[in-house]
Amino acid sequence: MSGQTHQMAYGAPITLSHARKLAAAVVSEAARHGWTFSIAITDPNGDLVYLERMDDTHAASWTIAIEKARTAARFRRPTKVFFDLVEAGRVYITTLAPGLVAVPGGVPIVEEGKIIGAIGTSGGSGEQDEIVALSAVASLT
Repeated sequence: MSGQTHQMAYGAPITLSHARKLAAAVVSEAARHGWTFSIAITDPNGDLVYLERMDDTHAASWTIAIEKARTAARFRRPTKVFFDLVEAGRVYITTLAPGLVAVPGGVPIVEEGKIIGAIGTSGGSGEQDEIVALSAVASLT
């Protein structure tokens, strides 16, 4: 994935079949580490296409995963970008839109140079959420 996703065009929405493959990649990576997650996959508009919560994942994680995916899709950036800005003292960034999530774990899904959706993961630390989201997206290439 390019570091310049915010300049990419949106493409045709991710299919349910494609979304299920991404979720399976998250589950596989999570199992390797003994972690549990909620996994949300949205279309380019940030609308939910797929949602899964692994057993024993905390109840609030599904809402957080959805908002991470929605933020990554609508802003065409990983949510870690917003996290880094807040860490640098630019907290105003959280006022850009209701529901904007400034926590790692939301990543745009790019196919043929266009954003077709986004994945959001929640259930671990922000770093763990980012690891499984990036791992899933990388599994598609």
